[in-house]
Formats: sequence, C-alpha cells, structure tokens
Amino acid sequence: MHFRPLFKITTLIVNVLFFACASLQAASAPGDTRLSREAYIAQYREDAIREMKKSGVPASITLAQGCLESSDGKSPLAVEANNHFGIKCANWNGPGFYQDDDAPNECFRKYNSAYESYADHSDFLKTRPRYASLFELESTDYKSWAHGLKRAGYATDPNYAHRLIKIIEEFNLHQYDLAGVTEDAPLASVDKKSVPLTPKRNISGRVFVPATEPVNVFTDRQAKTINGTSYIIARRGDTFKSLSEELQLGYWQLPKYNELSMNASLKEGQIIYITPKQRSAQERIYVVKAGDTIHSVSQQLAVKSKFICKYNQLQENQPLREGQQLIVGL
Repeated sequence: MHFRPLFKITTLIVNVLFFACASLQAASAPGDTRLSREAYIAQYREDAIREMKKSGVPASITLAQGCLESSDGKSPLAVEANNHFGIKCANWNGPGFYQDDDAPNECFRKYNSAYESYADHSDFLKTRPRYASLFELESTDYKSWAHGLKRAGYATDPNYAHRLIKIIEEFNLHQYDLAGVTEDAPLASVDKKSVPLTPKRNISGRVFVPATEPVNVFTDRQAKTINGTSYIIARRGDTFKSLSEELQLGYWQLPKYNELSMNASLKEGQIIYITPKQRSAQERIYVVKAGDTIHSVSQQLAVKSKFICKYNQLQENQPLREGQQLIVGL
C-alpha cells in the first residue's frame, strides 16, 4: 500500500491553506483599516463640503460620523441601503431597510444614493429642535459640535464625541471646514473635480434632485435658546410622551432635561428644554422673586438645580425667601 504520496499531497494542501489564511489576516491588518478610511474620506469629502455650504453642518463632523456610523462605508446598512448615518424611519415616507438594533427588525431609511444619505443627514440635524443650539456654533468649531451632538442625544455611546474628535484629528478632517468660511476658500487637498449640480439618475431609474434649501418641518414650533440651552414652548395637550415622539427624542430625555417626573403635567406656555441645562448661568447673582422655587429658578435660567443647590448650600426642596440672593454663575 502506498500512503507516502497521499501524505505529501495532504501536507501540501495544509500548507497552501495556512499561507492563504495568513494572507487574509495580513489583508485585514490595522494598516488596511486606515487605507479603507482614507479611501472613504476621499470618496465622500466633496459631498460633505457641499452639504456644509448648504446647511452649516461642518464637513469634518459629517465625514467623521459617516466613518463611524457606516464602518467606512462597509456596514450592511451603507452597502444595502446607502444609509451612512444610521437614521431610522421615523417621519419617513421612503423605502426602509430592516435590521436588528436597539430592538429586533428595526426600520432604517433606505436611499437611492450615498449623496441622498448625506443630504438627509444635514436636513435631519437642521430640522430638529434638539440640535438647534449646534447651529449657533462656528462651523470650524468641530470639538463643540462633537460634544453638542452627544449632549443632544445623537448617540448613546458615552465616548461618542471623543471618537468623532479622534477621527477628525487623526485624518485632518478639519481642513475641509475651511471651505465653508468664504466662497473662495480653497478645498485643501480635495480633488478639483466638482460634484455635478444637475439631477443624477441612479440605477433604480428614479431621478434625485438635491434640495437647495433644507425643509424645516417644525415651522410652527420653533426652538429658542436660554443660556445656550435649546427649548420649546408647550402647547395645550402636550405631554412628555407626545413631545418625545414629535421631536424624535428618547422617552427619558425630556423629563431628565427638565428635572420632572415622566408623568408630570405640562402647562400651555411652559418652557420645555430639549437639550441639557448648564452648570452655570451667564449672570452670577439671581434675586429671588415671590413664588420662586429652586426648580423654577433652574428653569428660568437654564441651570441645573443641583448646581444652584451646590453653590448656595441648599437642599433641592428647600423654600426660598423673596429678596434672597442666589449664586447661579461662576
């Protein structure tokens, strides 16, 4: 019986498989990940710059979010649905893509092109009151934008802002923000080929014409700011539940931001904060008026109650005296 040739053949096959696996591991090394991210940035930086000029969202923030949310364009959501920012189907009349996320089989928006995803990302931020305070920032202040997105509830990851900043600084994405400072600003290392302004036909046969202005779906409920904190005015019949659904906020966010219980009754004309209040007011001293409580002062000045108590060595339910001076700013 002749087993030796068979043994040699088996050994050869094993060696071939070993080296093939080694090659695959080398191809997925960290250096390749960096090249993949650089390729993603090169492909979509002009879309990000174009959206920045239209909406005011910094190109660096858009690109960093795209890298993070789409796994550099390789996630199933990006590949199958052209969705680079993980935006779900709420208030959406277009097609959907279903995958497990916070809950099983959740619906995500499906786009005809990656640029549609970039354009919708800008409009998503521009038309939701909880992000209104971001647009008071300079488009070159990427750090404040990153932290503002986290505070506004864009992501639950506690390190989300730092992850965005790391990507921006590692890949020098803030250079693209300068393109929005003036119309004639250079696009740094961006290729000079321009994004076509004419309608583009995609493989589905539908024509997509980019909007020239973002549509504001909250034209009758404008967000305003106090002390850098965004708020809206409650209407008759509003509840935290109905507002959370309307503003696409987590059910826990509005009660937490306003330091009230989930079932608290809301009054018409009441200030409802849609982003977290601050640690300190713009003025240092507040003089207590008749009927004031620590919570009502907190709501007037957009300062968290715990800091008012801390500065004045008070308990949260402690009554205030008319004419009493409170330290509210540092």
